[in-house]
Amino acid sequence: MPLPERQIIERIRRAAKPTRGRFKGTRMGDDCALLQVPAGRELLVTTDFSLESVHFRRDWHPARSVGHRCLARGLSDIAAMGGEPLACFLSLALPKQLPQKWIDDFMRGLLRLARQSETTLAGGDTAQSPDPIAADIVVVGTVPAGQAILRSGARPGDSIYVTGELGGSAATLDLMNSKKKRRLSPKAYQRHFFPRPRILIGRMVREKGLASAMIDLSDGLSTDLTHICEESGIGAELWPAAIPRARIDNKQVGFRFALHGGEDYELLFTAPSGRQVPERLGGVRVTKIGVVTRGKQVYLKDTLGKRGLEPEGWEHFRPS
Repeated sequence: MPLPERQIIERIRRAAKPTRGRFKGTRMGDDCALLQVPAGRELLVTTDFSLESVHFRRDWHPARSVGHRCLARGLSDIAAMGGEPLACFLSLALPKQLPQKWIDDFMRGLLRLARQSETTLAGGDTAQSPDPIAADIVVVGTVPAGQAILRSGARPGDSIYVTGELGGSAATLDLMNSKKKRRLSPKAYQRHFFPRPRILIGRMVREKGLASAMIDLSDGLSTDLTHICEESGIGAELWPAAIPRARIDNKQVGFRFALHGGEDYELLFTAPSGRQVPERLGGVRVTKIGVVTRGKQVYLKDTLGKRGLEPEGWEHFRPS
């Protein structure tokens, strides 16, 4: 059973030691956090839910992984805009019978990533939930004024690039959901349990002026590319053979995992055709996987010809 709310908050305050670096402002203890925005920079604000039985299962995901993934979702959004994280705010709704150890481990996972990314936990809220665990994370970041990378800047003729390899998280989830109900080692399946937001790479893409548009791959390539196309008013041609696929258990994951699987938290961006994009950024592979086209259709093109591509990644409220 959790401790009383005041004791939970005090444990979190003690654990959430100030991070070095960018944060300037008040810390937990007041009614509001007071943030100082560095001169010449704009604020980025993003929010994400982590809901039990939707984003994680307690019998599959260790609490440290749940905490890590909770913050990683928001950090990845900041990376997609070319920004740097500044602070985060965590609200928790917890069932009465939840062991205090689960809460402590959740915070260890979240705060470890917060320290690694120089993101200060600056506030939040707690409440009792009637049953499932719910965590809401707000992440605040900054970006040089006028330099945020939006989804709406892609133009016909631009090249389409992706960082890293795709499908690893979805393939891991599929293993857990198989009939064998495998209990997987988080250490051996880092792509799913402890994904790494591409904050450094997002910043490098911005600083080098590479991207005309960018998004993080949280819902799957087919769905997130569609978001860029819709916001930019363009279409896209993807080359299936070029899409980099992750390896799980020494085997390349299936194409559908790479095309539609979510929670890889890689970066998808477009770049003007004449722009020289490095093959690696921050030690991570960067792959050209297609081109931006006129019109609004998204399709796959290979030796068999062209075929339309529907967004089949993650979407809440999708009709069953």
